[in-house]
Amino acid sequence: MPLKNARFLLLEDEPIFRRRISAYLEKAGAEVTPAKSLAEARELLRTLAFDFALLDVNLPDGRGLSLLSDKSVPDSVVTLVMTAEGAVEGAVEAMRLGAADYLVKPFDLDELSVRLARARRDRQKRRGEQFRREQQAAAGQLFFFGEAMRAIEVQVEKILAADRRIQGAPPPPILLEGETGTGKTTLARWIHQHGPRSDGPLIDVNCSALPDTLAESELFGHERGAFTDAKEARIGLLEAAEGGTVFLDELPSLSPAIQAKLLKAVEDRNIRRLGSSRTVSIDARLIAATNADLQALIATGRFREDLYHRLDLFRIRIPPLRERGQDIVPLAEMIAARVAKNYGLRSQSIPAVGQLRLRAHRWPGNVRELAHEIERSLVFDDDKLTFSSLAASTGASTASGESWMSPQFRFPENGFDLEKAIDGFIQRALAQAEGNVSAAARLLGVSRDYVRYRLKDRDRPEEPHAP
Repeated sequence: MPLKNARFLLLEDEPIFRRRISAYLEKAGAEVTPAKSLAEARELLRTLAFDFALLDVNLPDGRGLSLLSDKSVPDSVVTLVMTAEGAVEGAVEAMRLGAADYLVKPFDLDELSVRLARARRDRQKRRGEQFRREQQAAAGQLFFFGEAMRAIEVQVEKILAADRRIQGAPPPPILLEGETGTGKTTLARWIHQHGPRSDGPLIDVNCSALPDTLAESELFGHERGAFTDAKEARIGLLEAAEGGTVFLDELPSLSPAIQAKLLKAVEDRNIRRLGSSRTVSIDARLIAATNADLQALIATGRFREDLYHRLDLFRIRIPPLRERGQDIVPLAEMIAARVAKNYGLRSQSIPAVGQLRLRAHRWPGNVRELAHEIERSLVFDDDKLTFSSLAASTGASTASGESWMSPQFRFPENGFDLEKAIDGFIQRALAQAEGNVSAAARLLGVSRDYVRYRLKDRDRPEEPHAP
């Protein structure tokens, strides 16, 4: 096992055995700090950092296991205990306290190397699993934030509960609809990770990146000689997702011919590889996603209606961020805390002017754009979260006011929300004026009292204003 520069604490009171282990580890490139007593080891742990700890159980001034029980050895240190033959009880206790493994003295030093390698590998695996669980929990907390998104969480939980009752067949497909950046990929991964197929593979396919000439081979596989470059047989992605989930992002990018073959795969639960006459059963949950209006694509012949109806059983629409006005600021603060942690910065609340700019922006890129804007503000605004880059864009976006006042403007058939439009203009003016109510009133051509009246009882932060 490569041990170059690995830092070891070696707690062993028997000098010959201690020197023997030290020499062996140092020859492998490790840095060994020996200790012959519990008190000496405790002091070293207070002042130095280690990657590994080898602890003798029985010492003249106490038990080595006390370093585990009182947390003197950090969780990040891979710990192995060394115990005398016939004292297995101490080894069992050590494992309960967090030791990765134990060795019964006397032991072969090559066995030590094997145990160290296994212990480090197991620790890395556990850390990876813990990190994934934390990431999944954080993703779920972030994604299902706000009333609208919690309704989606309830919908997904019902789908997963139904999945767990299905025996011997893949569950029905799921269709995710939403604009770019709303979190379709995040939701697809969450569904896979929290469903009964989480132990299986999750295969993510960006359909828009598949050329028509390769799409059939990539999705359904091919036999040797099926086309010029087919030197050997290859399974497709639908087959490779056996027991798991295949996520087809931007599904309408596939040609109608591939859509027809996908429909048959969903209905019959089998596929035929390119160049083969034999069918192969598939067992994969299909999740499809699109940011397009599928009904409009059906009307123009670009998407198959029969495939749409097959996918429409479990359809989830993820609302754009602009429809989640009350969620924007608290969601931004949650994202900001995570981004600040990544940069080693102190987490902080968003000031009033920053909140105004967040609410005034339309967020065409949705949550993805919000996360990027938060990161940009932390870097370029001296981590003040004032979102100065939004000030210019918010000011420019008032051009939309010119569009609805133009002769070409037509009111929508379902009506025009005048109150909402007025609130929107006030928010944009406040953002451009950096929260100054008097300056915003001048931009709007109204009195300061009118602006304050519109802001009253609307759950907005207190805006700074000129005396």
